[in-house]
Order: sequence, then structure tokens, then C-alpha cells
Amino acid sequence: MNQFHTATNGSRALETDARDEKLNFQIQHLLVAVEHVLRQNPAGINELGLIKTLQRPPWELIGKVNFGEPDKLYPVHFLLFHVLYRLRDQLAIGGETLTISPLVIRLRKNAVVAGSGVPDQVDELRNFYLDLSKYEMPEESINRMMDDFWAGRSGYRPEVTEAREAAATLGFESVPPGFDEVKQRFRRAVMHAHPDRGGETETIQDLNQAFAVLKAHFRT
Repeated sequence: MNQFHTATNGSRALETDARDEKLNFQIQHLLVAVEHVLRQNPAGINELGLIKTLQRPPWELIGKVNFGEPDKLYPVHFLLFHVLYRLRDQLAIGGETLTISPLVIRLRKNAVVAGSGVPDQVDELRNFYLDLSKYEMPEESINRMMDDFWAGRSGYRPEVTEAREAAATLGFESVPPGFDEVKQRFRRAVMHAHPDRGGETETIQDLNQAFAVLKAHFRT
């Protein structure tokens, strides 16, 4: 019996090691690809655009993604943001700043970081995404984490530029004075973009992200 348990534990350890090795291999490739893509897009790129770029040649590092199901999207999102935070730490040594959010990911030279997110300060999001044990989570935990994140329990507050970009995604010329206007505009935009009316799931994802950013912006 002990020999059986020893063999089983050994097999599981080998499987875990093989999985971790494969994951680290993918991370190294993503680090190179993501930095290249960001340098090719000095104005910045959103998360969805980055994912699509990494799906296409010459990279082809991300497979098909179901943007409509959080538990299916989460591993891709987590791994991408893990890479972004690792890359941000690396680039900071050379005096470059990497702005990270779902709506805008932008690399700047000789810039000063505004707000939270400086590599040598306490950054809850950075700590979360750099912890690879969070790569695999139950669906219930994923949904709760997303609710907590956007409800502000993570301490997240979008920067002014991020709120403006979110407002533009919903069709505003500037950030509206109140959240009620955001909710009304979001409902109309989702109705028009619904797949049943010829829209795309990716568009819904963009609208959801923009709505979530503005929700965090207006929370008290």
C-alpha cells in the first residue's frame, strides 16, 4: 500500500513538474512577443487587441478564446497579465514605464508612474498576477474575484486617462457627470452589439470592460 501511494505521489509530482515547465516555456515566449507588440504600438493597445495579435502569425501563442465565459477567459487573462507585470518590472530597471489595464497597455520611455503600480511599492494586483498558483481557480472563485475587483475591494481605482478611454468606448466624448448616464448608455450599446443583431462577442467584452472601469471610477 505504501509503495502504491509513493508511486502515485511520484507520478503526480512528475505531471506537476511537466505542467510547470510547459507554463514557464510559454511565459518566456510571451515575454518576448508582448514586448515586441508593445514597441510596435506606441499609442498603446487594449487587452483584447493584444490577445488577438498574439493569436495571429507570426506569434500564434494563444489559441481560441471564449470571451463570453469568464472561467474560459480567465486563464488567458491571468497569464497575459502575469507576463505584463513581469515585463513591467524588467523594463522599469531601464527607466521605461508600462501602464497596465484591460483598456490600455502602453509602454513609455523615461516616464514617471502616476498612482499605484510602482514596482517597489505594495501593489495588490501585481502580487496577485505574479503568483502563478492563481493561474487555476474554480469558476465560483473567478466570478467572486471579478466582483470584488470591480467593486473596489482590491483597492483598484482607474486613472483619469483610463476612465476617459472607457467613456469613449461607450460613445461619450468625455467622462459623464454621473453613473446613471453610464448605465443607460451601456444598456443601449449592448443591445446594438448583441450577436443576435449581428454584433460580435468581442464587442460585448469591450463594452463590459469599459462599464466596469467607469463603475470603479464612480464608486464612493
